[in-house]
Amino acid sequence: MSSSKLFTDENLSLLLDKLDYAFQPIVNTYNGKTFAVEALIRGYQNLGFQSIPDLFDNFFEKKILYKVDLLLRRKAIEKFKYIKIENIKLFYNLDNRLLFMPDFEKGNTTKILQELNLKQDSICFEITENGTMQNKIMVNKILNNYKSEGYNIAIDDFGTGISGLELLYLSEAHYIKLDRFFIRNINKDSRKKLFCSSIVDMAHIMGIKVIAEGIEEIAEYYTCKDINIDYIQGFLISKPTINIEHIKSSYDNIPNLFENDRRNKSNNLIDKDYIEYIEPLNINSSLHDLFLYFKEYPNNNFVPIINEYKTLIGVIHEVDIKKISYSQYGLALAQNVSFKSKLSSYLKQTLSIEISWGIDKTLEMFNLKGNQSKGIFVTKNGKYAGFINVNNLLSLSYKRNLEIAQNQNPLTKLPGNNQINNFLNESFKNEQITHIVYFDFNDFKPFNDYYGFRQGDRAILIFSELLQKHLEKDTFIAHIGGDDFFIGFKNKEFEFVYKLIAQIQEAFKNNVSSLYNEKELQNGYILTKDRFGVQRKFSLLSVSSAIIEISNKSKQENFDKIIGKIKKDSKEIPVPMGSCILM
Repeated sequence: MSSSKLFTDENLSLLLDKLDYAFQPIVNTYNGKTFAVEALIRGYQNLGFQSIPDLFDNFFEKKILYKVDLLLRRKAIEKFKYIKIENIKLFYNLDNRLLFMPDFEKGNTTKILQELNLKQDSICFEITENGTMQNKIMVNKILNNYKSEGYNIAIDDFGTGISGLELLYLSEAHYIKLDRFFIRNINKDSRKKLFCSSIVDMAHIMGIKVIAEGIEEIAEYYTCKDINIDYIQGFLISKPTINIEHIKSSYDNIPNLFENDRRNKSNNLIDKDYIEYIEPLNINSSLHDLFLYFKEYPNNNFVPIINEYKTLIGVIHEVDIKKISYSQYGLALAQNVSFKSKLSSYLKQTLSIEISWGIDKTLEMFNLKGNQSKGIFVTKNGKYAGFINVNNLLSLSYKRNLEIAQNQNPLTKLPGNNQINNFLNESFKNEQITHIVYFDFNDFKPFNDYYGFRQGDRAILIFSELLQKHLEKDTFIAHIGGDDFFIGFKNKEFEFVYKLIAQIQEAFKNNVSSLYNEKELQNGYILTKDRFGVQRKFSLLSVSSAIIEISNKSKQENFDKIIGKIKKDSKEIPVPMGSCILM
């Protein structure tokens, strides 16, 4: 860009006239309620710039980045104020180079908010991962500055830079936003799903909420929901809009999708009897209120902190205020209005789970946290619901293990028929493509009669181990009983499923050969009696497979007819047999 196009202080008003902000909603993954909006600059092309980074590079080079950002910040906040939705936040992208501007100073955003009668916690500053670790001291300084003033912090485009984990550790952010690169086709990419699932678990353990950026497809939404991402943003919900009247308080397509995908998890729900309601304190309470709380509830050594909308925002431990509460003048100081010690000074982020996650995920999250925690907080649709202490978590664990044992095959320990029925029922409700595979051993009864049930069990275990070795972690693997097995794939192409099943068939044929003696291996058969008592030759063990594709056009009432025929036909060929269920 030529120097003639560089801005001067005199024409900054022109800049503001030509730039505007569009807002894109960020909504709750489960109920579709608008949690926040992100401010996105529009109109930079009118100033001769190809992109927003080009625009801000220009401001930085001219050393007016902070001055311009303050003007733009005011513009965004003023427009945000007129969105008539209660309890939403504004996510505002912060250029980290503001730190290096000669006119940078604290407190200007607070002044803007005071003028507009808005609270600090309505603003969340987004910090991008790229290039932020060049000066760790300065980055830490700005983070501490904004957090100490009550602002939320989000790490934007998480996963795209090389310093993300270090920034996450230093920042103690309230939110991380998974970059669109990882969300695009996450339903088809097991590595992306594994990466994001691990990040989500790590974030939740640290008390951080996760936002998925750029969701456009229903299948992407379902995967994000499955790995417990808290909030979503993208064209599936709404495109960015300059007209704030187009922003809704909730988006009905999200709860509808959630309900349509609801799994039959009756055995996995958390019974309310395990959840203890610990009376919370509002973040606007005084230090004196906090002292009185621990006097009123002497058995509590911590207190959950909520905001005026009952959202859980953290916890305060009694041990952290003991120094002042037990000092000679501590209570008197806390009662003194001029002694302005905010609760936020003692607030710590905490591990919490949504009640809809169920027992399994709750126990997994608590175990990942280790023995640093005395329990786990529970929320319902983002609002504080209670606390599950360690003893109740142990009881839940015992109860869940008992339920799993009752519903799994005693030999292979794989899920049994109840879970298979649940999987099938869910598959017919989903918009996603599902492939199910039925396996059935060929000539298993003669083998079992000839070699004995111990060798028969060994053959079944060999196949069970092959399935778990060859299939991805998120594949549903079950044991119908005897020599019949069932597996289910979500969002996989038929070609992928077919090739993988053919490999498993071949691997079983090779592995099971170790169960025969040398003579039968050379012959390629065993000589034994059939069910009618007639002695004849039987081929060495193999497995047949029937693949059925279920789509949103499939009707469940046609299932039994199709599966019966395809299972029979699959016995006639050495490769997988494929079919689909039509309307």
